[in-house]
Amino acid sequence: MSSIALVTIVSSFLASAVEFVEAVTIVLAVGVTRQWRSTLIGVAAAIVALTLLVAIFGTAIVLFVPIDVVRLVVGGFLLIYGLQWLTKAVLRAGGARAKHDEAAIYEREIAELRAEPPVPAAGMDWISFTVAAKGVLLEGLEVAFIVVTFGASAGMLGPAAAGAAVAGALVLGVAFLVHRPLAAVPENALKFAVGVMLTGFGTFWAGEGVGIDWPAGDATILALLAAYAVLALVGISFVQGRLANRRLRVTGASPGH
Repeated sequence: MSSIALVTIVSSFLASAVEFVEAVTIVLAVGVTRQWRSTLIGVAAAIVALTLLVAIFGTAIVLFVPIDVVRLVVGGFLLIYGLQWLTKAVLRAGGARAKHDEAAIYEREIAELRAEPPVPAAGMDWISFTVAAKGVLLEGLEVAFIVVTFGASAGMLGPAAAGAAVAGALVLGVAFLVHRPLAAVPENALKFAVGVMLTGFGTFWAGEGVGIDWPAGDATILALLAAYAVLALVGISFVQGRLANRRLRVTGASPGH
């Protein structure tokens, strides 16, 4: 297996795992609070829709769109998307933003679902179906975006899809065993790593799209990933320093009031 294929699989796996954890939280809340049968039908419907989207659009992009255009457009999207993830991860790690808490989200979802009308005595519970399908579809669209963009840009739709499939199977398997939100998953750390990967790949592919001939070829990706990781760590240190200075100013000003 080539290094680029391995990196594609790992990147797709990590990014997809984050989205699957969030989708599973919604599904568990709906199933536990209302009706499992309608919930699982909604999940199945969303998975079928997502599979068709990846198969149709991923294949169409690979077959019919020039690779340089794909890399420029996709690279730009990945760069923007990755910087958003990375910025949030830096702020969370630095203490300037609350960390993602699946347990709290789970409790909030349950409270909202309990406020809905009761589950019908027979037939389909459309609230369970709709909430589960919408949650899986929305989170899954991000997985589909990652799979299609990674696969199309690197010419490795199969490895990208395989990484996402393994992530989905692993998250679903663990959730089935524990029957509760996967709060122990280091989701914030995963988002940091995924942000670095998306930004690094986005920079590389966007550069290739505008005609940059990277001196080290595909190995440049590793250098870009390392550079973005270092910059992100510096950013975390900067945020922590600013917050510490702010606390010192507040503490120093308090005695005077």
